[in-house]
Amino acid sequence: MDKINQVLNSDAGASEMALIQAAYFVAALLFIFSLAGLSKQESAENGVWYGIIGMLIALVATIFDPSVTNITYIIIAMVIGGAIGVRFAVKVEMTQMPELVAMLHSFVGLAAVAVGYNSFLEHGEMSGMMLNIHLVEVFLGVFIGAVTFTGSVVAFGKLRGILSSSPLMLPHRHKMNLLAGLVSLVLMVYFVQQEGHINSLIIMTVIALIFGWHLVASIGGADMPVVVSMLNSYSGWAAASAGFMLGNDLLIVTGALVGSSGAILSYIMCRAMNRSFISVIAGGFGQEVSLNTDQDYGEYVETNAEDVADMLKNAKSVIITPGYGMAVAQAQNAVSEITKMLRDKGVNVRFGIHPVAGRLPGHMNVLLAEAKVPYDIVLEMDEINEDFDETDVVLVIGANDTVNPSAAEDPNSPIAGMPVLEVWNAKQVIAFKRSMNPGYAGVQNPLFFKSNTSMLFGDARDSVENIAKAI
Repeated sequence: MDKINQVLNSDAGASEMALIQAAYFVAALLFIFSLAGLSKQESAENGVWYGIIGMLIALVATIFDPSVTNITYIIIAMVIGGAIGVRFAVKVEMTQMPELVAMLHSFVGLAAVAVGYNSFLEHGEMSGMMLNIHLVEVFLGVFIGAVTFTGSVVAFGKLRGILSSSPLMLPHRHKMNLLAGLVSLVLMVYFVQQEGHINSLIIMTVIALIFGWHLVASIGGADMPVVVSMLNSYSGWAAASAGFMLGNDLLIVTGALVGSSGAILSYIMCRAMNRSFISVIAGGFGQEVSLNTDQDYGEYVETNAEDVADMLKNAKSVIITPGYGMAVAQAQNAVSEITKMLRDKGVNVRFGIHPVAGRLPGHMNVLLAEAKVPYDIVLEMDEINEDFDETDVVLVIGANDTVNPSAAEDPNSPIAGMPVLEVWNAKQVIAFKRSMNPGYAGVQNPLFFKSNTSMLFGDARDSVENIAKAI
């Protein structure tokens, strides 16, 4: 009878594990569908729901996993984390989304470090090749997690304005980065040879924390959208390494999806910015530039809302190029309103979106979609750049570095070689700014001093609303 009960119990346990693995498989598929849905504006909402359902399935499966103990602690952690997540979702503005994403990446990195140390201290009996593999997993997981943690904290500081957006130019910084990598490699070999020498793990962790901080601190503000995407990739690989250490297939798959998609997005953005992918991830290698703060650009011309309204009413073609300033002013709804008014009058209104407009990939697209701007008039830089020659008026609303002629004309500029929206080729350019201060990359913009450019100072939303009233 005891043997029968033992067999029945083992069969029941096997059935439970099969259900758990099936749930993980379904969750992984939903995460893939989520990424596919998020690749297009029209299907983005469905993509978000796929991700939500997939994560819900994964959490429920984890709770009912027979191999998981201390369920009470897990549920308490989920409740606390869920409460914090809901608060952030309600409180955080869209303009604060880039720094929120950077901070969430840091949490993933810190979690990978914690999982790595726990796996090292609590692993069962292992020997030979299995022990070596486990030690390599631990070492790499902690290294990637530590780099992601401090790198994300620095990115948060730069995006938040707590730290300077200018790159940190320490002497021999690239040699220091290379030395940190080589020392970490030597420590990993020693760590495995000694079958887990904790001092080498601790030393590597300190090096990785400093390395992550220095790596991102060395990257300038103009490249920060790429950095956020790159850190997204790092957090994915950190999650995948945690999955290997925990023996969790879903975490491995999910981490690999995030890591690979983040790396691909970073590469695409680097190509769009004419940046070397290796250069950016190596801390701005090869971007040795100097700022000329004494250059005289001449005088700028100031305008007002009424004059801009007259220009728009008499125009046949208008292009709007938004930037982070539009997001800060929350002017997207007012911009949508004048877009509708002008289109009703027969004016051809379109939007030109730079690949790194804002401080997060797709930032401007989300804001415009939120304001009900039609998808078909929101065009990427490559689709619209040739049309500026035939455009009557361009409204540059809160953009700076992405419309800077220095990228094409000044080889010593920090943004030299970066493709930009060539708005200066239009008949008339109206630049919406609060002041004449340089943009996020710390570079002055010669566009504002050109003969066909007029400056409209003030809060972007107030300016756009005044133009709408005048129209």
